[in-house]
Amino acid sequence: MTTRRQVLAATAGAVLLLVTTASSASTAQPGTDARPAVAGCRVFPADNDWNAPIDDLPVHPRSDQWLRHMAPASELHPDFGPSFGAPPVPYGIPVTVVGGGHRKVSVRFHYASESDRVRYPLGSDTKIEGGWNADGDRHAILVDKSSCRLYETFDTRRRDGRWHAGSGAVWSLTSNALRTDGWTSADAAGLPILPGLLRRREVVVEQKVEHAIRFTTDVTNRRHVWPARHDAGSVSNPAYPPMGARFRLRASFPLDGYRADTRAVLRAMQTYGLVLADNGSPWYFQGESTRGWPTRMLDELKTIPARAFVAVQAGRLMVDPDSGQVG
Repeated sequence: MTTRRQVLAATAGAVLLLVTTASSASTAQPGTDARPAVAGCRVFPADNDWNAPIDDLPVHPRSDQWLRHMAPASELHPDFGPSFGAPPVPYGIPVTVVGGGHRKVSVRFHYASESDRVRYPLGSDTKIEGGWNADGDRHAILVDKSSCRLYETFDTRRRDGRWHAGSGAVWSLTSNALRTDGWTSADAAGLPILPGLLRRREVVVEQKVEHAIRFTTDVTNRRHVWPARHDAGSVSNPAYPPMGARFRLRASFPLDGYRADTRAVLRAMQTYGLVLADNGSPWYFQGESTRGWPTRMLDELKTIPARAFVAVQAGRLMVDPDSGQVG
C-alpha cells in the first residue's frame, strides 16, 4: 500500500504557509445526471476537473521526460482488493457515510496551519485505511449525506480519548472551490481523495466510470500544477512529474479481450485519465476498500503497461486558478 511517511518526515521542517481558508470560485448544485453518487451525493459538479474528459487534450511537451522517471517498464498496480495476508480489511481506502446528527470532534493536526480546523464526524464507526491498528497512510474519508460534505484526514489516530491526524481537509461536494494554494490535504497534492477512488458499484455493477483516477509515483518535482494545491517532491527538476499532472491511456490501446469490468476501468483511463496525487509506488492507483472486487479483473489491470500512457496538457481546461471548474 502506498505511504507518505518518508516524504512527510523529510519535509517536517519546511515552513508552512499561513493563509486563510480556501476561496470559492464557482458553486453548483447537484444535478440530475446519471453519474454514480456516494450516499446520494454527486461527487463534485459535472463541470469539475475530476469529471472532465481529457481524451481530446494535446500531449504535454514533457510527457516523454516524465514517463522516463516513472518506472516506464512497469505495469499498473490496483492498490485495492482482497487481503490475503495479515490486514484485517480489504486493501484500498474505505469511505464512511454519516448523517447530519453524527457527533463531531476536534482533531489535533501535525500540519495544523494547512488543515481545516473544524470539527470532524469521527467516531467508533470511522473506517481507517488498513484498519485501526494499521501502519501506512491511515486515511479516513467521511461523507456527511445530509449536507453532501466531504471530510478527509491523513494518519488518523485516536489516543487517550483524543483524535489526532497529520492533516485534514473539508469540501462541499456541490462546489468547485479549491483549497488555498500551498495547502496540503489528506493527500500530498492538496486534492480530495474521494473523487479519484474507483468504487465497486460503478466498476462491477454499472461498468461505467465517469471520473479521473488517483495514482502515485515515487519521485516527483517540487512543484504542483492546476488543480493541485501542494507538492511534496524530493527533486527540483522539471523532467520529473509535478503533483496534479494528468495522464491518459492511449486511445490506440486495444480493449478487446478484457473483461467488461476491466474495460470500464480502461475506458475511464482513456477518457478521464489518471491524476498524480501523492508520492508512493509508481503506477499504483486507488479504489475503495470493500469486499467483492473481482480477482480476475485486478489481475488483468496488473498487465497494463505504463508505456501505454501519455501526459496531457490538463491546464487548458482551467477557467480560474482557484476553481476546479473546467471550460
